[in-house]
Amino acid sequence: MYKLLIVDDEQIEREGLQAILQHGLPELVIEQAKNGKIALQMAEEFQPDLILMDVKMPGINGLEAVELINASNPAIKFIMVTAYDTFDYARRAIKLGVKDYLLKPSKASEIVATVQRVLHLIEEERKTVETTEQQRFALQKVMPIIETDIVTQLLFDHVHEVHLDELVGLLGVSTANEKYAMTVLLPNGSENYYSAIKEKVRSMGSGWVGAMYGRQIPIIVFPEAERSVRSQAVTMARELLAVAKSDGHEGWFIGIGNVYESLDQIRQSYQEALIASMDPTLPVKYRFYEDTPVLGVTRDGYPVKQIEQQLFDRIRLGQWEQVRTDMLDFIRRYENEGANLLYTQQRVLELLWIASRVLLEMGVEIDTPLYSSQAQDYRQLRVESELLLERMRQTFSEHHDRIEPDTIQQIKQYIMDHSHEDISLEAIGSMVGLSPFYISKMFKDQLGINYIDFLTECRIKKAIKLMGDPERSLKEITYMVGYHDPNYFSKVFKKMCEVSPTEYRKTLLGK
Repeated sequence: MYKLLIVDDEQIEREGLQAILQHGLPELVIEQAKNGKIALQMAEEFQPDLILMDVKMPGINGLEAVELINASNPAIKFIMVTAYDTFDYARRAIKLGVKDYLLKPSKASEIVATVQRVLHLIEEERKTVETTEQQRFALQKVMPIIETDIVTQLLFDHVHEVHLDELVGLLGVSTANEKYAMTVLLPNGSENYYSAIKEKVRSMGSGWVGAMYGRQIPIIVFPEAERSVRSQAVTMARELLAVAKSDGHEGWFIGIGNVYESLDQIRQSYQEALIASMDPTLPVKYRFYEDTPVLGVTRDGYPVKQIEQQLFDRIRLGQWEQVRTDMLDFIRRYENEGANLLYTQQRVLELLWIASRVLLEMGVEIDTPLYSSQAQDYRQLRVESELLLERMRQTFSEHHDRIEPDTIQQIKQYIMDHSHEDISLEAIGSMVGLSPFYISKMFKDQLGINYIDFLTECRIKKAIKLMGDPERSLKEITYMVGYHDPNYFSKVFKKMCEVSPTEYRKTLLGK
């Protein structure tokens, strides 16, 4: 049902138009206004979809009335009714957005056809608005999934440029400025705070929250360029800690990594955030990596920071023998330098803490490593350090042994079957009882491809099959295979197939 308003200063013209339209388009609800002033009032009260506006009227003329109504009701469409067929008039009418015009006098069939044409335009616009609203709603629903997945991939694995650029665009955060990583460590039994932390970060509009693994929540933060990064980080840390006000800050701690220019470096900032959170017993419940006692450089120039990097990578890959060799080599270097034994023990403990944080991110719960007492000599330090490391290795192995041998194949099949849905590493992790990071690692290790690339392959293969049906539009296919943005789908398709979806389909249907 559509509402139409007829505006004309001559009653016989109004009555004639209404009779013609009610006969030709009986579903129309029609009202009349005898001048421009009344038309302005009725536009507000009656809220017509379409107005037939006479041009020459006393007082406010037709074009002036259109301009005034347009200012407050831009959705209303207009057909001008005039005895003047001049270029200047037509140009001004087009500028005001008038959709068509009728010359006096007009045949009844022409009047009905013109009104039908504009009503069809209104119908198409309504459908477009409804479709756009549905797409926007669908995109809003998938945003948290996109956010957690991209954080997981950025902190653990490589994200292909086409995905990164487009996903960043969808998330609507400017990544041109500096950025850094935070990790929020929660006490046991505090998993229900995850949603509150996500909501707090979202309300501050300054970052992406990754999936929770173990008791840690990773956050990539995009500070404002005009303000001090450190002061913004302190504010954010305090705001996040305030979420825990019901049970104090017992067991809570926030590590804050260094600032970097590129998203490619955010993994480094995240590893620094983990190191900064090694000792949650500190009185202030957040710490910057730059305030953490540095391991430094040995006297022979060996950068101890390199050991930190190796630990992250080798523990994630399960290379325990190499980890043991690195640790013993680390102790030997300090021993050869004649370093203070207590100082060396503290440095080794920091490395073991790093190892425990990496295990926690993979979903492997482990007690914080501690020495039973102060070592009496370097031999005792080596023995006790190997015992602590062996305990970690056993916990890791037990965790790994609990995983079903065909878990990765189950995950692969699930992705293939559900690739058209809004699936995520976090949801898959909940299904199989593994952390998103660990699934990402398993996927890359066993299948030689990362999760996002595999999901993309599944979707593009389905799209190619659907393209064989000429009755389906590319826009329809976009949504059927799991994408919510046709432009994004087009870019991903071109990256995978080296031609656009349109060109590929032409070739496919041509053959």
